[in-house]
Amino acid sequence: MNKKVLLCVTGGIAVFKAAALTSKLVQNGFHVKVIMSQSATEFVTPLTFQALSKDHVYTDTFDEKDPAEIAHIDVADWADVVLVAPATANIIGKLANGIADDMLSTTLLAVTAPVYIAPAMNVHMYDHPAVVKNMEILKSYGCQFIEPDEGYLACGYTGKGRLAEPEELLATIQRHFMKSAHREWHGVKLMVTAGPTREKIDPVRFFTNRSSGKMGYAIAEEAAARGADVTLISGPVSLPKPQGVTLVQVESAAEMFAAVADRFQQSDIVIKAAAVADYRPKHTYEQKIKKQDGDWSVEMERTSDILKTLGKKRTHQILVGFAAETENLESNAKQKVESKRVDIIAANSITAPGSGFQGDTNELTLYTKDGDVIHIPLTSKKEAAGKLLDTAMSVYRKSKA
Repeated sequence: MNKKVLLCVTGGIAVFKAAALTSKLVQNGFHVKVIMSQSATEFVTPLTFQALSKDHVYTDTFDEKDPAEIAHIDVADWADVVLVAPATANIIGKLANGIADDMLSTTLLAVTAPVYIAPAMNVHMYDHPAVVKNMEILKSYGCQFIEPDEGYLACGYTGKGRLAEPEELLATIQRHFMKSAHREWHGVKLMVTAGPTREKIDPVRFFTNRSSGKMGYAIAEEAAARGADVTLISGPVSLPKPQGVTLVQVESAAEMFAAVADRFQQSDIVIKAAAVADYRPKHTYEQKIKKQDGDWSVEMERTSDILKTLGKKRTHQILVGFAAETENLESNAKQKVESKRVDIIAANSITAPGSGFQGDTNELTLYTKDGDVIHIPLTSKKEAAGKLLDTAMSVYRKSKA
C-alpha cells in the first residue's frame, strides 16, 4: 500500500531540510504531497518540491486545479498522516487558535489524520509563554511534537530551536506507519535485557564480555516502534537510547537481577538478550590492587541465574532467552528450553561469520517449548529482531486464546 504523507512547509531557513526530507520520503516509498505557506516560497521555490515529490505543490487556497474538487478538503482527506516541518511560531499559533487564512492553515483545520509538528524557531521564541501555551493546546488536541535540536541557529544564537534532522523526521513517519501496522503490540508490556555486565575486582579492574548490546537494543527499538510499552534494562554499552523506551541502566549481574525482578510481575513478555556474567570475583577491593611479584589468582563465585529464576516464578509471562554457543548449538538450546522453563530460546553461533558479538548482523535459530524450530538466516539485527518479535507475539496470542 502506498502510504500517503502530507508535508506542510512554513517559512524559515529550515525549509531546505524539508526539501531533503521530501526526497528521503519518496525514496522510501511514500507518496508525498506538499503544501507551502507564502513565506516558505521565499526560501525555496514550489518547483523544487514539485520535482522532489513528483506531485503538484499547493500554495494558494483559490488555485483549484480540478473544478470537481475543493483542493484543501480533497488533500486533507487524502492524507494518512500530516507532518508540519518546519513549523514556525506563527503556524503553531494559528492552528492552536483555529485561524484558517491561507491554503496551509485551512487544510490543517480540515485534516482528520494524525498530525506531527516539528517546530523550528529562535530559542527565545520557542521558550515564549505564548508559544509554549499554544503547543500545549495542540498537544491536548492530539497533535504530536517532534522536539527541535539544540545547536547553532541561523539567527546567531545557540540553543534549542533547530529543526530536527531529515533522518529523524523520516524515522518518525516510519514509526507511525509501523505502529499502525502492528496493533497487536499496543499496550503489551515488554521487558528486554541487553548488553554485558561488569563484575568489579577493584576500582580499576573488572570482568566483562564482548556483548555490544546491539541485539537487545534492536529488539527494544523495534517493539517500541510497533507500539509496545518497552522497558530496556541495559548493561554498560555505547549505544543511544532507543526512542520510546524506558531505559534502566545497570552494571553488575546482581543489579540486573534486581532490576528484572522488580519489573517481572507487571511484564507480559520478557526477552533476555543480555550477556550476564555467570561468575563474579568472590572478593572485591575498595583500593586498587598493586602489582606484585608472582602470579595473582582471583577466586570466582556463581552469580544468580536470572533466566532460570524467572522460569520458576513466571505466572502469565512469555519468556524468551538467548543462547550464544560455540558448539552443539541445537542440543544446548533445546536443553535450555527445558531447564530454564522458557517459551523460546534464540540460539546463535558466535563463531559463525557475521553472527558474533559486536557486529550489525545475526543469524538465529528459535527453539520453542512446543518443539518448533524457526531459522532466521543471516540478516541485520533489526530484521532479526522483527522476526523474533513476530514469533514471541504468536506465542503470546496462543497463551491468551
